[in-house]
Amino acid sequence: MRFSLISPTFDRPEEVKEFISSVSKLDYSHNLFEVILADGTPNDTLRPIIESESKRCKLKVTTIHKEYLPVSEARNLAAEKAQGEYLIFLDSDCIIPLEYLKRIDSALVKYSLDAFGGPDSAPPDFNNLQKAISFSMTSFWTTGGIRGKKLSTSTYYPRGFNMGVKKDVFKTLNGFDVNFKTGEDVEFSIRLVQSKYRVGFVPEAVVYHKRRSNLLGFYNQVKRFGGARWHLSRRHKGQLKITHMFPVFFIAYILIASFLAIFHIMAPLLIGVIYLIVPFFLSGIQNKSLKVGLLSIFSTLIMMLAYAKGFLEAVLGGGSHLKRG
Repeated sequence: MRFSLISPTFDRPEEVKEFISSVSKLDYSHNLFEVILADGTPNDTLRPIIESESKRCKLKVTTIHKEYLPVSEARNLAAEKAQGEYLIFLDSDCIIPLEYLKRIDSALVKYSLDAFGGPDSAPPDFNNLQKAISFSMTSFWTTGGIRGKKLSTSTYYPRGFNMGVKKDVFKTLNGFDVNFKTGEDVEFSIRLVQSKYRVGFVPEAVVYHKRRSNLLGFYNQVKRFGGARWHLSRRHKGQLKITHMFPVFFIAYILIASFLAIFHIMAPLLIGVIYLIVPFFLSGIQNKSLKVGLLSIFSTLIMMLAYAKGFLEAVLGGGSHLKRG
């Protein structure tokens, strides 16, 4: 068994069905990979849907169920049952392109990686809001490329929506830290890098990531990311960089600039507005849509605000983003 594809699931049946369907179409021998879903849906109501879809797609899917199973525990439980040489962790709201495993296989042969990750993107058939959110989360202009652009940092840290690691390496590092509610994937990647394993970015290994389908859900998700970043910096010294702090600085700048505007000092606020308008052009051109460009202004502002709020709440509130002992 070459690969074990692992995903935590919790309800969201339509997305899980799309995930299974996309995996079933992979241009890669079904004898060389397995699919394991670790599910926390109450009353085990998702299992019949998984079984029905996997039967329809002629794909064997192993399901592990425990009510309200947290993400870290879900991934660790699935990893214990996995038979693959490499564990590949994916989110259930991802659609996996046809050539995904072939591209990873080629990179592993070429670079002999112990762990790896790839980017996420939005295909043409995603709705306008999904495309806008994808732009805000992946563009170098909005995030500095920290979610999968090699120009951003000297070291690459794979993310849990698209992360692979040798099973024996995963076991050596004791898997994901279950004390983290959010950011457990980055925390594991930090330990990978610190342990001197060979970690690489595979730009061709893209997944199509749906994320949240509305702005409120997106806000709450990014707010958790902001809080997690502070706790990661507390656990691992040197992990808080200027790039990570940019949303906090930007929101503070906008607040100060808005205050100055009361006294007719408009230049600082104008600079902030220009920064937010740029996504309209970049995203609009990238997606060939004025609507997506306009939505990208709002999704970028919401992302900045949510991350800053989550980060500052974590700084002031201590361990709220860590699990119970």
